[in-house]
Amino acid sequence: MLDYSHNAWLVAASLAVAMMAGFTGLYLTHGASKLDDQKRKLVVALAAIILGGGIWSMHFVAMLGLQLPILFYYDALITLISALVAILMVGLALLILHFRPRTMGTIFVAGVIVGLGIVVMHYVGMAGMELCRPVYNVWDVAISTLASVVLSVLAIWVAYDNRTQRNILLGTVCFGLAVFTMHFVATGLTDFVASDGPGRAGPALNNQVLAMGVTVSVFLICGAFLLTGITFIEPASSDAPPATPDPAPEPEPALRAGVPFEREGQTFFAEPARIAAIRAEGHYTVLYMDAEKLFCPWSITEAESRLKPDGFLRAHRSYLVNPKHVSSFERHKDNGTCYFDRVDALTKVPVSRSRLTDIREALGL
Repeated sequence: MLDYSHNAWLVAASLAVAMMAGFTGLYLTHGASKLDDQKRKLVVALAAIILGGGIWSMHFVAMLGLQLPILFYYDALITLISALVAILMVGLALLILHFRPRTMGTIFVAGVIVGLGIVVMHYVGMAGMELCRPVYNVWDVAISTLASVVLSVLAIWVAYDNRTQRNILLGTVCFGLAVFTMHFVATGLTDFVASDGPGRAGPALNNQVLAMGVTVSVFLICGAFLLTGITFIEPASSDAPPATPDPAPEPEPALRAGVPFEREGQTFFAEPARIAAIRAEGHYTVLYMDAEKLFCPWSITEAESRLKPDGFLRAHRSYLVNPKHVSSFERHKDNGTCYFDRVDALTKVPVSRSRLTDIREALGL
């Protein structure tokens, strides 16, 4: 077995790369579900390249910091395959998140796929080592996989359960730690031995050439991070262009067909008066109508804007209520609860402190 150590600066750099890639990919898809299918596919593809490329770049920045007592290099073909695997698996997870109704089930599945993508990328990349062979057993792989999947599910859940700036930042931290932790847990459980000769599948790739490729990849990730991050925080400097007043918003057109909902692959339309409440579900919403919970393609913001003329009010950041269906109201210390006795699919809706006055006025209290 060979003794090894790590360059501390490159370890820190690998974590920074994972964080930048995570932020860029997660924020790039913010609002993607409101785009048409073609633009959404383009955004998802770019985000997959950035996130998958970030996983690959983090791994090889850390591997450049791996210090062994012998010379070793990488098989170029296997190294390329490891990058493509990461991009494809992250892309599959993003397709599920942005082209399927976003539920806890889809968020969990997407997180598991991302976690497995990190693991597969790592071990395929390690398989490309020449003149030095990594040694590990099935339990080492299982522990690394568990760490990766748990942290990846947490990252996707935090970033996609509620698409706010705070959630995206927390999701970024979780994603970066998922990639970073998986790599160093797996490396810590791996031994290295010298091998007799190359088992080459493609041309040789020494550390100098790999370093140039990784540098280009990290440069592109940094550039994408800066371009994305500039829109994350509103400019506050005095030399920023002066703000001009926005034109008066055009009134929302009256609902002609009603509120859309999907059932058995078909889209139907409900009369607003029949809907008791609407709950946010990621980029989509759920309608509570009579005894049914129905999937609606509108976001909670769009539903609030379109249904305001029909008397719907925001009771909570995740809920709209139709006061006509509220059967009773309970005031708590600084918030409240609306109850719905005649709606089988819904019993109560929380009322936040900031919305309490509007709800009470609408109920005549």
